Amino acid sequence: MSLKDQITEDMKTAMRAKDSERLGTIRLLQAAMKQREVDERITLDDAAVVAIVDKLIKQRKDSITAFEGAGRQDLADKEKAELAVLAAYLPERMSEAEVQQAVQAIVAELGAAGPGDMGKVMGAAKARLAGKADMGLVSAAVKAALAR
Repeated sequence: MSLKDQITEDMKTAMRAKDSERLGTIRLLQAAMKQREVDERITLDDAAVVAIVDKLIKQRKDSITAFEGAGRQDLADKEKAELAVLAAYLPERMSEAEVQQAVQAIVAELGAAGPGDMGKVMGAAKARLAGKADMGLVSAAVKAALAR
């Protein structure tokens, strides 16, 4: 079963269970997926769905930080609940050590020498690790590897 089908099934389950918070988050995800399909006239595969989920998770994390900074814990809690629902659709992430190892391999393969090669290394890392690793972790690992 594709990730897209799994999300649809989860939406139906949430409807039957009358779980309005989970249902709202899943509908938000489905709307984002449908918007991308309509805009680009494509059918999303699992990798594209994971990219959308990643984007929505990043938005939630940014919102949580902003709400907590403004003293709005009620809104931050709502965003955290949405984050938990969305995180269930991500594949298992690589550990920090695995990310560093993969980045070292990419740096060695490309022969990158210094900070000027950051874009080249990040492009290759994004192609290989998108959906598998947190790109913030990847970026930090690339910076550390090129600083040496």
